[in-house]
Amino acid sequence: MGHLDHAAYGWLTPALSYVMASIGAALGLRCTVRALAATGTSRRNWLLTAASAIGTGIWTMHFVAMLGFHVTGTEIHYNVPLTVLSLLVAMLVVGAGVFAVGYGKARGRSLVLGGLTTGLGVASMHYLGMAALRLHGRIGYDPLTVGLSVAIAVVAATAALWAALNIKSAAAVAVASLVMGLAVSSMHYTGMLAVSVRVAPSDQALPGATALQFIFPLAVGLGSYLFITAAFVALSPTADERAATASAPGAQGAAGAPVRPGQGAVPAR
Repeated sequence: MGHLDHAAYGWLTPALSYVMASIGAALGLRCTVRALAATGTSRRNWLLTAASAIGTGIWTMHFVAMLGFHVTGTEIHYNVPLTVLSLLVAMLVVGAGVFAVGYGKARGRSLVLGGLTTGLGVASMHYLGMAALRLHGRIGYDPLTVGLSVAIAVVAATAALWAALNIKSAAAVAVASLVMGLAVSSMHYTGMLAVSVRVAPSDQALPGATALQFIFPLAVGLGSYLFITAAFVALSPTADERAATASAPGAQGAAGAPVRPGQGAVPAR
């Protein structure tokens, strides 16, 4: 049985992965709040941004944490197509849950459906990412701990979507995002506690790419996307701000502007 180290670099990878999960949750919640206040194409675009932010944040959290995962007696490589597929699954399934809440008419039922879908999507991403591991040995899982990790994912996703439906202020969203980041990190490390590895030493080269060859550059790229998206959301005016601008003096269009003397009309004498 190989010795597993889930934090080979100390608190660096757990702390950084928590930060990424919280940023993704904050962006997703903020975009969902914007979506619920919008209509038509604008609502769809905000929901798409929310899904990509939450999915990217969760995926980045998982694989940043995996940078600290070492097994004594074997190297660890990653199957590239499966790893990329886990990212797509995270975005697609999280997107399905977010859209269920964004367009659902019965909020209670939409929340349950969205939370279940999103939670299962998070768990699927995690275990699909684990299936991408390549090492000299065999990976096993404790079923009860796996079930607990899936339950945590569903509860965390439902709580996050409830927050998106009921919390409007930026401060409350920030607090909810920190809680969501903690929940996602808890789900990840609970899932990792389910893992056992039976090492079979071998001189054969492992297929796939190492974490530094593939995971690290991709995580940096996705992390940059999250920060750029955060800047976009922060600078984008809210519906209330647009309404206030439209109703401000001098903001009316030409059709609604009052006619002044000397502008297209002859003043009365």
